[in-house]
Amino acid sequence: MKPLGPIPLGFGALGGELAIGGRRASEWVEQAGGTPLFVYSAEMIRRRVADLRAAMPDRLLVHYAVKANPYAPLLELMRTLVDGFDIASQGELELALAAGQDPAAISFAGPGKRDDEIEQAVRHGVTLNLESTGEARRALAIGDRLGIAPRLAVRVNPSFELRGSGMKMGGGARPFGIDEAQVPGLAREVIAAGAVWRGLHIFAGSQALGAEAVAETQGNVLDLAARLTREIGAPLPHLNMGGGFGIPYFHGDEPLDIALVGARLAARFAELPAELEGTTLAIELGRYLVGEAGVYLTRIVDRKESHGQVFLVTDGGLHHQLAASGNFGTVVRRNYPVAIASRFRAEPTEEASIVGCLCTPLDRLADIAHLPRAEAGDLVAVFCAGAYGASASPSAFLGHGPAREMLV
Repeated sequence: MKPLGPIPLGFGALGGELAIGGRRASEWVEQAGGTPLFVYSAEMIRRRVADLRAAMPDRLLVHYAVKANPYAPLLELMRTLVDGFDIASQGELELALAAGQDPAAISFAGPGKRDDEIEQAVRHGVTLNLESTGEARRALAIGDRLGIAPRLAVRVNPSFELRGSGMKMGGGARPFGIDEAQVPGLAREVIAAGAVWRGLHIFAGSQALGAEAVAETQGNVLDLAARLTREIGAPLPHLNMGGGFGIPYFHGDEPLDIALVGARLAARFAELPAELEGTTLAIELGRYLVGEAGVYLTRIVDRKESHGQVFLVTDGGLHHQLAASGNFGTVVRRNYPVAIASRFRAEPTEEASIVGCLCTPLDRLADIAHLPRAEAGDLVAVFCAGAYGASASPSAFLGHGPAREMLV
């Protein structure tokens, strides 16, 4: 048997069935017109943002990383809850604008920005986080051609990384950002060229659950930003401190101690170096804000046994939930939090694997898990599905198509 991950707080039961947003999972499925279906709880998102703000210093701004979940109704909700959006493509820019976000509160990061993407960002007054000297010069040239001073910040590739993070975004050779030593010269070049200087973006890692490691990295970010500001010789308008706040997916994971992170950051803010006194300070979060608020619902279409093992075959799979299948960057496959939604309060009585409808052995949502006995027609719930789910999975694979989505 392989243990399941922890089901996030906030989910209950009605009549023994999983309840989301005060209604049975089956009711949402009926309303949506079937499965597979992602359901996102607006109440849980609001509560998460409120709890985060209560823990963090008042001065700190909160930005939402659109890449985590770009579902349009969810973006409209997030616009009312956070201070800005961080995007990574022209497509995300269009979604952010359609959600009503102020272009001045949007920043655009990511390597390999095309000229047409840069042009749209400049036209709309979006801040470009520069990833290379070549990108900086293209942005300046496009601004000159349009007669618009581009809003430019520099993404820094720091010499440090976020300890314990699931993905390292800084430290050593990286395709992201500009090495520390090159930043002051490039920033001075951008300022001298007449661009609107917007500051620095320093993102060291993601999916970290250790509060001390997160706090240490935030301190390193502040120290680095102060030093670079001195070397640049110009005030720093804005500092995107990155994020990296993780959520528990697997058995044994403990939630990030957000109160401790906030206390450590408040202590650092009380002793900010003079270079950062007038700087707006922001963190960039995606999965931490929306990840635990999402559930992926898929229906069992077949129950079968092979060599003594039970397989529950569903109408969903890795084409919607690549991460839950263990094929989105994990080295050792472990089970996400999964439940038989139709029998949410039932005691586990058997070991079974939950698989998808694709003809690949990689399509597995739960592997040899201890579950209540389930039959064809029952609903399966995969939790922690609010981030890097629908939009981060190969929904066109084998022609099955995308899952439905709902914000409730």
